[in-house]
Amino acid sequence: MRIALLADIHGNPIALDAVLTAIEDQGGADGYWILGDFVALGPDPVGVLERINKLQGLRTIRGNTDRYVISGDRPAPSLQAAANDPSLLPALIEVANTFAWTQGMITAAGYWQWLQDLPVELTLSLPDGTRFLGVHASPGLDDGTGIPPEMADNEIEKLIGACDAKLIAMGHTHLPLNSRWQDIHLVNPGAVSLTLTPDKQAHYALLTATPKGYSIEHHRVAYNRQAVIHQLNKLQHPGRAFLIRHLSDPS
Repeated sequence: MRIALLADIHGNPIALDAVLTAIEDQGGADGYWILGDFVALGPDPVGVLERINKLQGLRTIRGNTDRYVISGDRPAPSLQAAANDPSLLPALIEVANTFAWTQGMITAAGYWQWLQDLPVELTLSLPDGTRFLGVHASPGLDDGTGIPPEMADNEIEKLIGACDAKLIAMGHTHLPLNSRWQDIHLVNPGAVSLTLTPDKQAHYALLTATPKGYSIEHHRVAYNRQAVIHQLNKLQHPGRAFLIRHLSDPS
């Protein structure tokens, strides 16, 4: 069994296409397990959902930005924070307009209920009996700190100490991870879009599982970030200033 682990696509089908093509070039996958943050913040949320819903063996969970799109929750800054510090008002307006834009796109395309129905976790057993848990940020949570590579052991324990899974896959931090805490294997495939790694490439992982055990391989692939920037500008996307800063090469 060969599974593609993906996370944090963020409305960017150009990056997603690069990943899907790379996976096919490597022999394909029997299934695609996607760990949340599908549609916000990028230029084509509907294009992402159209592509992933054609994938075989698809398993999906909710990310925090998926919840924001459906529930009306928003990331920082809050209205109260902006009231206390007027310098935060432009960021507040940009966030509000971006999620409203994404909500409109998703609703018009008929994907509201699909997003609403996403579960918080994916639990199953691999062929060798390893208990697998897929989450967005950490067990039971789609938000918060997640588990970044530099997190101290005592902080990890607070998040996963009571978990009985032996392989936990997560997204949210936009940073690849392949480490162990006690006897639990922690894996983050990295972000398909808006990675926080210097390469700015699209990241993913392949899980190969047999009755004798499993292995994880991390991969990355370049994609046309300038084409995404062109989309954002052409659409006059409300969050384009923030997104272009992340997509552009350092000056």
